[in-house]
Amino acid sequence: MSTYVVGDIHGAYLALEELLQTISLKASDSLIFLGDYVDGWSQSPEVIDALISLKSQYNCIFIRGNHDDLFLNYLKTGRFSQEWIIHGGQSTLDAYRNISLEKLNQHIAFLESLQPYYVDASNRLFLHAGFTNQKGIAFEYFPEMFFWDRTLWETAVATDERMTENHPYFPMRLRIYTKVFIGHTPTTRLGSTMPLHFHNVWNLDTGAAFKGPLTVMEVETERIWQSTPVYQLYPKENGRN
Repeated sequence: MSTYVVGDIHGAYLALEELLQTISLKASDSLIFLGDYVDGWSQSPEVIDALISLKSQYNCIFIRGNHDDLFLNYLKTGRFSQEWIIHGGQSTLDAYRNISLEKLNQHIAFLESLQPYYVDASNRLFLHAGFTNQKGIAFEYFPEMFFWDRTLWETAVATDERMTENHPYFPMRLRIYTKVFIGHTPTTRLGSTMPLHFHNVWNLDTGAAFKGPLTVMEVETERIWQSTPVYQLYPKENGRN
């Protein structure tokens, strides 16, 4: 029995399918998706269809990302910001233009079911972005930070690698969980298309919305699989580039 964690997909159905065909999944395996299923490439509806199908075959946990939240807000209110449109929302609006009402309602139900975070029996935390409260997620004053915060990752990156948890200035947020798995901030900002980790924080957003691949990691072994760089799978599209 293995647990796999999947980085930000951003409408890249072809990359998701490529990885699912590469990994030898068993019925007893678990899949944890870190959010941002939509916005970027042209196949957001196909991504959500695939995730709904996976839910019937495996133990799946779906985390809410900021792009998923923005899209759901649009579906429920009809309102959207120009910033969302610029940062990938237009591709999602275009992709859903001819979706049937029945399928749209299925996708709304899926988006409404997304979890803000997940903590497993080994005290490993899975969430899209981060949290700000020094005591942990249960004490977070602003739940929207679970899918918007970047300071957890920035803190992990900035903390001296030689500093141990016993150091008086070691950040409290990095002491609470055995490991933390996030997406949200592409590792390509640090010049890498591989997952990066600093202290106990792993970042699996390897820039699939831009010029990077989609990434899956086996949690127990930290073995990594990556798709073809996604822009190569969609040569006639811009993604979020």
